[in-house]
Amino acid sequence: MRQTTYDTETDVQDRAILVSLVTPNIKRGSGDPEHSLQELVNLAETAGVEVLTSMTQNKEKIDTKWFIGKGKVEELRAAAEELGATTAIFDQELSGAQVRNLEEALDMKIIDRTQLILDIFAQRAKTREGIIQVELAQLSYLLPRLSGHGKNLSRLGGGIGTRGPGESKLETDRRHIRDRITDLKHTLEEVVRHRTLHRERRRKSGVQQVALVGYTNAGKSTLLRELTQADVYIENQLFATLDPTSRNLKLPSGMEVILTDTVGFIQNLPHDLIAAFRATLEEVCEADLVLHIIDGSSVMREEQIAVVERILGELGAADKPQLMIYNKIDLCGLDGPQLLPANGPGTLAISAYNGNDLQRLLEAVQEKLVGATRTFALPADRGDLIALAYRTGEVLGQDVEGDHLILRIRLNKQDYEVHGYKLEDYLLNP
Repeated sequence: MRQTTYDTETDVQDRAILVSLVTPNIKRGSGDPEHSLQELVNLAETAGVEVLTSMTQNKEKIDTKWFIGKGKVEELRAAAEELGATTAIFDQELSGAQVRNLEEALDMKIIDRTQLILDIFAQRAKTREGIIQVELAQLSYLLPRLSGHGKNLSRLGGGIGTRGPGESKLETDRRHIRDRITDLKHTLEEVVRHRTLHRERRRKSGVQQVALVGYTNAGKSTLLRELTQADVYIENQLFATLDPTSRNLKLPSGMEVILTDTVGFIQNLPHDLIAAFRATLEEVCEADLVLHIIDGSSVMREEQIAVVERILGELGAADKPQLMIYNKIDLCGLDGPQLLPANGPGTLAISAYNGNDLQRLLEAVQEKLVGATRTFALPADRGDLIALAYRTGEVLGQDVEGDHLILRIRLNKQDYEVHGYKLEDYLLNP
């Protein structure tokens, strides 16, 4: 096997050519290839890579040896020599054998979309939990590919694809790596146990939880900051938030809930990453309400919505009560907001920087969690119904009309759904 000559031990900026393969199967599974390639550009720039150019290869099926075909590999080699590229980043996931073959033919670092995303997460992980989750995802990804990757995976500080576990934890002895994966999984089990205890405490105290979910860079962290004055990292880049953040949020009624920001989703999010971050993402499954934050200014918003909904389904959170929040309407232009869905019981179009919009959002959250305010006319001699009314909500006012007691109630949604149907025949403002 020919030794690679590219330098992996100096922390220099990678200069990359991006490569995308388009086959009928890939197109069906991943949606718009042009959008995916543009997203790869954003991912590469987020990772600190200088993107020199991109190329696309259309084929009927994947080349099992070269992925893009021998002819395209020669074209890529010529472009790399002309431009001085040090790295080729592929928009799809490569097998270990394909990486090995491409490295030998091109004499440059080969990275695929999954490894690039994992690398960004390795850069961003700050908490112990986040670092553990990223390392677990990296090792799970690398284990079946150890024979495929070149020496770039055994060094630290060599640019993208080399951050994270490092040489001591990427030994070629697979048994050691499997042992490390087992240890990390046990550590995460402890994280799950602690999270479960915290959730049980919250349940007992009656505190409800609201989770922010959405495509990466949709504005979730900005909303968290504007709603709670949280000191969180805000940046116009992919995966600006990795570690989840929870803050108290006061609703117009004075009720307090827990608002949790979560990691953003993305097209073709690595399965190993979803598995490693399941402990964190379980917060979404346990939430009383999910706020699906959408970048209303994105031309790909429908595709991004579909990606988020699919991942929520994989997590088992598809049936959670949900509000669709179209954010960034201030970036939509004059006609943009008119092209968004109309505001309604499950949909809002807002700007995170508009105070009136934030107030409308808080009221919508409150109605979803607590329920709307309703007025009932209850027979004065029905003490059981009157007591039930007091149990299923907050009585805001009362009056007497003849032999009826008129109660204006802010309903407790959960209690009302269990018992409140008994009051429905006495509703004055259905």
